[in-house]
Order: sequence, then structure tokens, then C-alpha cells
Amino acid sequence: MWTKLVPITALIASVTFSGGTAHAEPTAPIGGEALGRHGVVAPAGVKKPPKSKATSYVVADVDTGQVLAAKDAHGRYLPASTLKALTALTLIPKLDKNHKVKPSQNACNQEGSAVGLSPKVTYKVDDLFKALMMASGNDAAMALAETNGGVAKTMTDMNAMAKRLQANDTVAKTPSGLDKPGQSSSAYDLALIARAGLANPDFRRYISTKVTNFPAPKGHYEISNHNKLLWRYDGMIGVKNGWTSKARASFVGAATRGGHTIVVSIMRHEGYFWDEVASLLDWGFSVVGKAQPVGQLVDPLPDPAPAAQAHATAPAAPPASPAVQAPLLETAASRQNDSTRTVGALVIGGGLLFGLLWVGYGIRRRRARSRV
Repeated sequence: MWTKLVPITALIASVTFSGGTAHAEPTAPIGGEALGRHGVVAPAGVKKPPKSKATSYVVADVDTGQVLAAKDAHGRYLPASTLKALTALTLIPKLDKNHKVKPSQNACNQEGSAVGLSPKVTYKVDDLFKALMMASGNDAAMALAETNGGVAKTMTDMNAMAKRLQANDTVAKTPSGLDKPGQSSSAYDLALIARAGLANPDFRRYISTKVTNFPAPKGHYEISNHNKLLWRYDGMIGVKNGWTSKARASFVGAATRGGHTIVVSIMRHEGYFWDEVASLLDWGFSVVGKAQPVGQLVDPLPDPAPAAQAHATAPAAPPASPAVQAPLLETAASRQNDSTRTVGALVIGGGLLFGLLWVGYGIRRRRARSRV
């Protein structure tokens, strides 16, 4: 028995007033109307995508962003270790890969999958990213978060990155993907995150490395990538797989063939999914450029203006802006009826008339005094 997290498939676009009542007008789901459906969405005129036991999936063209097929694309589910793709994407630009880290005991004691960090060993940030994306080390995730200034700051950074990508179904609560109430993602968001990550050379290097040596208290030991398709699927680049008892299996991965790169993301799979992912990738390559897309992986929002620049251009003591004042005015307006609107008009009109008479009186007095 499991409970699906409530999907966010529409945002509030505007609020209109009718007879003093506010009405919310929803927009289409991010990426297109069809992606708000819970069942399989596939293009006409080409062969159907292969069946998958995944509760949710997305097949998309990384280069164009076109979604080729989907199933409950915006359904919100626990992401498990696929969330580490967001951790890496967020922290790679922030941390010097040659910076040396001695992990805390807290990091070394993280539950679940671990690479085996020791507080007696000094690691490069580069090593920790390999451990994160290859061996799915929850200990490495915590060590990276602590290097970034702590878990709270890292969660703020990760959620800001998700919003910039328009991955609005994603809420990060842990750097590792370990289950926590309120944490979520979607197959659509995992595809967005993977697409952004593939544009980063270091991210791409970490996810595609099959085997590497990893520092140990005495010498080193070998770690290998958990993505089985790196060994079995022609053109596989990698990304991330995950599993917890509550999330079940999840996966996001990309491969390149014939000048095209296809990404497949799945969530909430109950069993062995590798062959199904391979079949979905095969299908994607067979229809790319031929099928009418069913949706679109949206581009990230522009980077916000630097804080220093915004501060320099801001007025020294700005008055309350209309944007700040508007909610107050709207709240007051929504509470008015015809009687209160009439009274308000009389009060404002009467006050204005009184003010004009008073100004006129003052001008006449100044003129009278100037003649004396």
C-alpha cells in the first residue's frame, strides 16, 4: 500500500474579481497540456512505446527538448537517489573540485548506500562527486553538503536550482535522496535536471565513469558505477538510479546514437527495470525526428541579476512599490460590497473637495497679506 504525493500540474496564472469574489485561473502544466494526464501519452502515426511497469515515465530528445512519450509525467513521487543528480548539478559550480575535505563523523555515519568515507582520510571534492554519482554514496552527499556550508544552505541552493529549471514538482529535503516527508520529484523534473546536467562537462564525466580508484585509509580501493546500462547499452552516457523501500525503484539516464541524445526517466517501479529502460531508449531513437512531440522540456529561467548590482541600482529609500501595495488593495476591494464602495467614494470625494477649498482659502490669505 502506498500513497501518491499530490501532483502540481497547474499554477495560478491570474485572479479575477466577479461580484467581489476571487476566481483562480489555472494554466496548462509545465511542458504542455498533454503532460498533465495520468495515462500514457504517445504520438500518433508511429509505433506505440513499449509497456513499462513504472508508475510514471518520460522519454525525451535532449537536444530539442521534445517529449516523445510520457506517463503521469508530473506525478509527484519520492525520488530516492535520483535526487543526487540535482545535488551534483547544484554543487559542481559552487565547489572547487581540487579542494580537500576531511569528512565529519556525521557524514561518515549516514545510513543507506555509502562509499565508505573515513574521518581519517582527506578527500578531494572531485572524489566525493565520483562517490556521489557512481556509487550513490549518502556519506559523500552529506560531506559535500557540509562543504557547501551545511545541509540547510544546500537545501536552499538545491531548491533554488529546481525552481530555476522550472522543475516545480521537485522539493529537496535531503542531499542524498533518503526519504523525508515533503520530499518529491517527477519523471518530468528528473528529465529536466538530467538535461541541464548533461550540459556540464564535469557532471557528464562523473556519470559516465565506469570504474575508478577511491582513496582509503591505506592506499585506495576500486568503486564502480551502479548504472548497469553503462556496460550493456550502446551509447549509454549514464545519470542516476535510486531505490528505497518507500520510493521503490527510480531511474534517469541518457544515451547517444546517430547524432541524437535520448533521456528516459522512470519513477515508482516495483521490479527489475533495466530492460524496460533499454526498450524505451530504443523506441525513442526509432521515432525521434519522425513523431509529433507530446510536450516540451522547458528551458531554465534566466539567472537572477547579481545582488550587488541590484543593490547599487536600487533607490536609497524606495517607497512601497505597487507590487507590494497591490495585495493590500485587492484584499480591501474583495471585502467591499456596493454600499461600502459608495461610502468610500463619498468619503474620498468629500475629502478631495474639502482639500481643494482649503488650498484656495490659503492662497487668498497669502495674496491678502502680500498687499498689506
